[in-house]
Amino acid sequence: MRDTQLPGRSPVHATDAMAATSHPAATLAAIDMMRTGGNAVDAAITAAAVLCVVEPHSTSIGGDCFALYAPGGGDVIAINGSGKAPSTASVEWFQAQGLTSIDFQSPHAVVIPGCIAAWQKLSDDHGKKGLDACLQPAIKFAENGYPVHSVIAKAWEENADKLATDENSRQIFLSNGSAPKAGQIHHQPALANTLRAVANQGEDAFYQGEVAEHIVAYLQGKGGLHTLDDFASTEADYVKPISTDYRGHEIVECPPNGQGIIALEIFNILNEFEMQRHHPLGVERLHIEAEATRLAFRDRAAFLADPDLAEVPVEHLLSKDYAKNLCQLITMDRAMARLPAPGETSHADTVYLTVVDEDQNAISFINSIFHSFGSGLLDAQTGVLFNNRGASFVIDPLHPNCIAPKKRPMHTIIPGMVKKNGRSVMPFGVMGGHYQPVGHAHFITNILDYGMDVQEALDAPRAFAFAEQLQVERGLKTKVVEGLHALGHDVVEAGTALGGGQAIQMNWETGVLTGGSDPRKDGCAIGY
Repeated sequence: MRDTQLPGRSPVHATDAMAATSHPAATLAAIDMMRTGGNAVDAAITAAAVLCVVEPHSTSIGGDCFALYAPGGGDVIAINGSGKAPSTASVEWFQAQGLTSIDFQSPHAVVIPGCIAAWQKLSDDHGKKGLDACLQPAIKFAENGYPVHSVIAKAWEENADKLATDENSRQIFLSNGSAPKAGQIHHQPALANTLRAVANQGEDAFYQGEVAEHIVAYLQGKGGLHTLDDFASTEADYVKPISTDYRGHEIVECPPNGQGIIALEIFNILNEFEMQRHHPLGVERLHIEAEATRLAFRDRAAFLADPDLAEVPVEHLLSKDYAKNLCQLITMDRAMARLPAPGETSHADTVYLTVVDEDQNAISFINSIFHSFGSGLLDAQTGVLFNNRGASFVIDPLHPNCIAPKKRPMHTIIPGMVKKNGRSVMPFGVMGGHYQPVGHAHFITNILDYGMDVQEALDAPRAFAFAEQLQVERGLKTKVVEGLHALGHDVVEAGTALGGGQAIQMNWETGVLTGGSDPRKDGCAIGY
């Protein structure tokens, strides 16, 4: 149990159903959906749609979606709702333009949004209430307005210069010449109309007809390669989940093109160490975690891509022998000065939410536009703010993640699920761009290695080895930071909080649900 003399909050307990999201309005909308007959899938879509309105820096219907769904806590179903590059987006075209990379605010960074297709498929196949009912709360907030919450207001202000570069984004998000303050009411009427069209006509209203025509005209006007056929052919796909064992539990992730495989690689490396011997916020634990991250991210940079159009060595990267060889490269007295070649043993904004309903249906759900406010490009006619996920592509025909027609880019967003004895026991996720696989490992090890409850595991300070630096949150003690520096890590204070997360534990013996929500965001867990 936490020290009640220190800031923090307790986990939430309930018996019937629970939702945990990054925004109170989204959590409450999910609860209301279940109280009126909807199931976990309905509630998750409802919450995601609300977040697309009230948390615009993190997600949008112009973004992507991944989900893991365990009906009755059983076998996990994975869905990939990430968008594809336009059908004429060949590497040769980009080379002919003299481009060596894709700018984060370029129309070429915008992949065809996939989340609406994923919502429709999940609703049709596993929901009870229909997409129309799921979208009503979001429509209400977009039309009638919503108060901007504190963390969101800060992100909004930090991105004001970016939003000002696009006339439409400036008009919608900086309507009074500046970002709204916390508590200020914000409206998105054009987005309300688009959401209403999707509610009435389903996904076809987004991918065909007037909405698609407006979107394509806008993106083409910016120089994009997007066509109506690209939108009309958009589909979400069911994919086979991947997993690994950790401390007697099965950790389940979505397969590539997402980076869930990188989280599992980190788990496999950590599995070779007796992590519980080390203090949860001590030098040794954070050092091991950082070195495991460096090794796994080296593989991410080299191999992670769309498996339909590139060879991704999933079995090799997840093999126990590979992990054992990697862990031998980690020493406790010094950070690795040089990493071996990938496959050898010689940041961002997103919303994550999770729901468990009265029938023990559990869903782990993530929706994203990549960087804060995505590309910063917004179509005024539809109110749709576009992702910049395509900036993850590389302009190199020899690289697996090279851009190609109808190809999905390497993705950072990953929902997670924990199973034990064949049943799902905890849908979870830690949002935060590149940090997400590390966040998954840090959170789960907090619980399984250090016995923290779900809220403590989310609250605990974090560190992230990325781009040759070890970013640390201010919550870590000075002596720990100094100890990491002494081992050779280039330690810097994180510019922002590292990620955010939610989780719901399922106790199959008592029927009690226990949820937590990350204090780095505005949200909460609610159950009944």
